[in-house]
Amino acid sequence: MSELVQLLRPHAAFANILSGKGDWAVRYTEYGLPSFCIMLAGSALLAVDGERAITISAGDFVLLKATPAFTFSSFGTAPPVLLDPHQVGAQHADLRYGDPHGEPEMRSLGGAFVFDCDDAGLLLSSLPRMVHVRNSARLAMLVQMVKEESSAQQAGNQFMLSHLAGMLLVEAMRCASAGNAPPGLLRGLGDDRIAPALKQLHANVGHGWSVGQLASIAALSRSAFFERFTRLVGSAPMEYLLLLRMHVAKTLLRANELSVAVIAERVGYGSTSAFSAAFSRHVGMAPSQYLRQAGP
Repeated sequence: MSELVQLLRPHAAFANILSGKGDWAVRYTEYGLPSFCIMLAGSALLAVDGERAITISAGDFVLLKATPAFTFSSFGTAPPVLLDPHQVGAQHADLRYGDPHGEPEMRSLGGAFVFDCDDAGLLLSSLPRMVHVRNSARLAMLVQMVKEESSAQQAGNQFMLSHLAGMLLVEAMRCASAGNAPPGLLRGLGDDRIAPALKQLHANVGHGWSVGQLASIAALSRSAFFERFTRLVGSAPMEYLLLLRMHVAKTLLRANELSVAVIAERVGYGSTSAFSAAFSRHVGMAPSQYLRQAGP
């Protein structure tokens, strides 16, 4: 899990306080990127398009994988204020809704993640569409630190934000893997037989793995391992290995520090031509072309 977060290189795009009193409602348009909300005080109603509306209370944390449009409101009736999350994120301002006077009845901290990676699907596909965690003191502390770092431009600010964002994702994924995550990496990491095999795949992506070798690590027969891995991870072992190799190859190509031949060897191909053929089939363009498109 830590290795995958490092591949994604996440950082917090913004983190804003939103408070409300009385009857109020806010309607956010689709954002498309992962976002989070943590309730600092009180409670509110969160209605994400395509999902059942939920009540979120103080201490709750919500992670939306690819944020669709949603309404955030009190439990009364009020015309919604329409907001564009892209514009809200650029303001870095606290937002107050409903009655502007006196202490707010609800305070929340909302923000978003961005990734220094254009192929985040390998990890994000493993997350449920919405993760709702109740009463997580650890997440509350992390998100408050994100708020403080995003507000104060101090030395090392970007370093702190990137690491805090990574920790937030790991905490959310831990909760998701212990719950109802869909087939994907998190389900695999939550299984005591499949997790060791996944760990070895990610630690040694260039090794010439076979299903038999991975089954041995999992202490399962070849057929039992194949069935269990495919059911939990959502793809067959060798298909997943190909996805992982291509993900790592893209990351190395974007870094532009190694030759295509060295990258081919790093991700388990015996020749540049074999790597180029596999990369072209998977990505739709040759490594050299991808490198040019990803260039500065």
